[in-house]
Amino acid sequence: QVQLLESGGGSVQAGGALRLSCAPSERTSSRDPMGWFRQPPGKEREFVAAITSSGADTFYDASVKGRFTISRDNAKNTVYLQMNNLKPEDTAVYYCAGDPDGNYRDAADWGYWGQGTQVTVSS
Repeated sequence: QVQLLESGGGSVQAGGALRLSCAPSERTSSRDPMGWFRQPPGKEREFVAAITSSGADTFYDASVKGRFTISRDNAKNTVYLQMNNLKPEDTAVYYCAGDPDGNYRDAADWGYWGQGTQVTVSS
């Protein structure tokens, strides 16, 4: 099973930006649809964004639309999440996921995950 590694998390002030990256820990020819989820402190994991295999289509939760951008570079086997105009409510552990089966907004429908990277936004 594919293992994913996220990077790029950190601490920023409100209004700042971060770019998260996600890549498999080993070489793979997989071109699965990919997604980002987040888990705020004390809450359940929630959908953030998803992207199709080709990158032609993207999907966002309403809370991040217009501020976050998901993209992928299939030549580098990497998925990105550009996060702009960050807000304190964006504070969470961010997880990368691959291979959805069914409802891409449901964390239970994704096949494999990374370990997560912490994003902290202060006011």
